[in-house]
This record gives sequence, structure tokens and C-alpha cells, in this order.
Amino acid sequence: MGMASPRKKKGSGSAIMAEINITPLTDIFLVLLIIFMVTSVAMVQSGATINLPQVQETKSEPRQIVITVTPRQEIFVNNTPTTLADLETMLRPLVEAQKDIPVILEGDKDVILGEAVKILSVAQRAGATQIAIAAQRSS
Repeated sequence: MGMASPRKKKGSGSAIMAEINITPLTDIFLVLLIIFMVTSVAMVQSGATINLPQVQETKSEPRQIVITVTPRQEIFVNNTPTTLADLETMLRPLVEAQKDIPVILEGDKDVILGEAVKILSVAQRAGATQIAIAAQRSS
């Protein structure tokens, strides 16, 4: 059978009007917008979770190249997971693009010193001239 047209049919007293009600569509878009806004805030904090070592005094540095090491020896460069073997190839373009920015090592307080030294050595081979170690000010 055919689609209903807005013309009057014989014997019918009123015309059939076909309109789209956009109110439910608008409601769905607003709900989706809220969901995306909430999840995008949660995704910003989706890097590795670490407990920084505590010190008496700290100095703030620009954080544009950050190497994070978790207690399970997972390595992240700016929240992107990598391995120790691929660390130099990932760091080299970042360091060359921002020569004045220090490479910051964020290591969990349970990370063994040997791992930290290996990572700092790789950062130095990648061309980093300034290296900092992240710490948290003790309360």
C-alpha cells in the first residue's frame, strides 16, 4: 500500500498531516552530549596511577614531556603506553620538537632505582638535555 499523503481522501473529514516531532530527538542529543562531557573528563585522568615520592621542597616545571613508570614496570610517555625498547624512538621526535622543555620522570616510589637510571639514560640518548624527577611535597 502507498504512503499517506496530506491530500483529503474521499469520505474523510480531515487531512492527514505528517510532521516530525523533534522534541525526543533533541532530548536524546542533550543526553548524549552530557554523557560525552562526563566521559571526556574521566578520560583526561586515564594515565597510569602512581604514588610519587615525597620531599620537603619541590619546584614546578612545564610538563610537556612526561615519562611515567608504574610499580609493575609499565612505561608511559605522555599517557601513551610504550616499552623500554621503543622508548627512545618515541621520545626522539618529542625532544627534537621541544628542546628547551625538560623531560620529567614520574616514577612510583616503589620503582627500583635501576629502572629509573635505564629510562633516564634512554631519554639522554634521545637528545634530552634537561631531565627532572617528579616528586610530591610532603604535608
